[in-house]
This record gives sequence, C-alpha cells and structure tokens, in this order.
Amino acid sequence: MRPTRSGGEAGRVVRRRRRLRARRVVALAVLVLLVPAAYSYATTMMQPSSLPLWPRSVEWLRAHHGNWFVDEVEHYYYSWKAPAPGGPQLHSLPAVGVGTAPVVKARRHRSDPRPPRITPVFSHPLPGEGVWKGTGPLMQGRPPVMVTTFRTEVGYPRIVAYVAWFDHTRTSVAWYPGRYEPPRAPSRGPMSVPYDQRWRLFATFNGGFIYADGNNGSSIGGRMYEPLKAGLATLVAYRDGRVDVTRWDGGPVAGPDVAFARQSLPLIVDNGRLNPALNDSSQWGYTLGNAVRVWRTGAGIDRHGNLIYVAADYQTVTTLARILQRAGAVRAMELDINPEWPTLITYSHRGGLGPVRVVPNYQQSVGRYLVPDDRDFFAVYRRVPGPVTVPFR
Repeated sequence: MRPTRSGGEAGRVVRRRRRLRARRVVALAVLVLLVPAAYSYATTMMQPSSLPLWPRSVEWLRAHHGNWFVDEVEHYYYSWKAPAPGGPQLHSLPAVGVGTAPVVKARRHRSDPRPPRITPVFSHPLPGEGVWKGTGPLMQGRPPVMVTTFRTEVGYPRIVAYVAWFDHTRTSVAWYPGRYEPPRAPSRGPMSVPYDQRWRLFATFNGGFIYADGNNGSSIGGRMYEPLKAGLATLVAYRDGRVDVTRWDGGPVAGPDVAFARQSLPLIVDNGRLNPALNDSSQWGYTLGNAVRVWRTGAGIDRHGNLIYVAADYQTVTTLARILQRAGAVRAMELDINPEWPTLITYSHRGGLGPVRVVPNYQQSVGRYLVPDDRDFFAVYRRVPGPVTVPFR
C-alpha cells in the first residue's frame, strides 16, 4: 500500500505546485516580452554600421523607450567622472595645424577676413594659445581654414578647447545625411563625402542632436528631411554662398534659396550674449541636460559671417556657450555631445587627402566620413563658381 499524506502535507504539495505553476507563467510572460526585444536588438546589431557594439547598443536602447535609463546612467557616471577644480597647470597645448601649409606673412588689409587671436583666459598664456594656424591648402595665398586651442576656465587649468574657423568667402559648407540619421530622409546619398568632391575637401565635422532627442528639423535643396521647427537654432547654408547660425522662424521646409538647413536645440548665444535660458535643463534635449560636464561641440557665426566650430571635454551648456562667445561667435548652437561623437578632421591634400584628426577622439577613425557613417555630418569645401548645393555624387 502507498503511504497516505496528512492533510497538512497534502496542502503544502498543492501550494508548492501552484507556486511552481505561477513561476512558469511569469517566466513565460517575461520570455514573451523579451523575445521581440532580443530579436530587435540582434537584427539591429547585424545591420551595417560605422559604430562599435557599445555605442550602437546605447543607441538601440534610446530608440526603444530606454532614453530615461541611459540618461540616468550617464548623468551619474559623468557626474562621478567630473574633474575636480584646480590641479596642476599644463606646460603646453596639443599641437594643431601640424604639417600644414604655412600662413603667408603679408600686411593685413581692412578686408582681410582672418580672425583675431582669441583672448586667453589665463593671465600667462601658453605658447600658441589662441593663435590661429592654417591647415590644408592655401587659397589666394591664405588658408581658408584655421585652427587653434586654448584653455577654457581658470578653475580647470587642464581643460582645452579645440576651435576651427572657416572663411565664408572661399569655402562652401554642405550637410550630409548618415545611414540612420535623420530617420526619415527621402534621399541619403553616399552617407560620406562624395568621391568626386574630395579634391576640394577642406574639413569635416559632426552634426547635432539626433532627431529623437530634440525634434531637430532638416532640409536639403528645398526637400524636407525632417520638418523644421520654429524657434530652434539652425545652421543654414544659402545658395549664394552665405552661411548662418540663426533662430528658425520659417516653415517646415526651407525655401529654394537655401542649400541646406540643419537644426539642433535653441540658440545658446544670440546677439553676442549667452541665452538666459541656459540654466533651464528642459530646453537642451534628453541627453544629460545642461549641467553635466561632458564632451560637447558647437557651431557659431562671427560678425563677418564666418563659421566657427568648437569641441571641448568637461563642458556644460553654459561653458560651451562661453567658449563660442570667446572665439568670436555672435550666434551659436550646440551640436552633438558625449565622448563618442566629437569629430573635426582637416585634409592636407599631400599625397592624397591626408586627413588630420584635430579633435582627439580615439573612438572615431581619422577616415570617418570617407566611408558611410551612421550619423549626419558637415563638409567644408573649396568654393567653386556657381550656386552652392549639396552634391551627392
């Protein structure tokens, strides 16, 4: 005969079976929820990309309702990694403009567009601090692209800004979509610098916040790439050669006089003054807000209409705006941030393109933008006769 169980033991067996069944149901439910996510992640990682696995994984998480989580993690990480004020002084600055054509010394005329030296923050500047150096080939005896570095804050003596200046009278600017950004581009072109335009390429630099982080509109040649939004800072290139960084007050598509328009959050410098709303973190995208010190990039326009690009580590929105203001920008906007994205590359055209990485980003190749890239970007070209366009081939 089989032994009989007592009522208490039988009850425990029943409860154990119920708990086991409940666990199986929960596990099945979790599996049902995770399988689509796992499939989406795996298929995304298998798609062509210019990025390593880690930043691609972060981008995937952002695109799948994980923006809040990534933002919190990055906020705590970068706050923990933020530099302490003070510390030892630098004895020299990173070399920029190395191996480039020398600047021809000549008497400057009133019409000479070259920028004045950036006034140093420190009372005892380092050699070459804020002094512009030519990079790449000369045009009409002068470099159309100039670069420099300077220390940004007395309280943080080891933080360095990298700055580039582009002469609007001898250059033209183009903006190119990447493989995935902007997300609804009607035409993506080569997603890199077109081969037949590389002979006149002077520089490339990174774009702005992705569309999901700021609803930043864009337009090329009168076609909508994402709807332009009134009130946002916009880098605009006109077909007559002018370039500007301005507040957009037009419609969702740029007109036929505009070669391209690319937005990125509100202006951070306007009429030579810092935006008074820089302390309002709600205006500066989901990513890290305004106060966390991290790699940040920006673009501005000086009073003569020349374009300025800056990149620096350990910056808040406010300190980035001050760098652009000190560099001569009367209007300026924030571009992409975080250590994966800052990119400024110039081209010497000695024995080929001769790309030179100005901003020291080890996560990006010096050949970035010469092959298809996931993100959109800007290219600075030698000006040629005729209307300015965005050539795709």
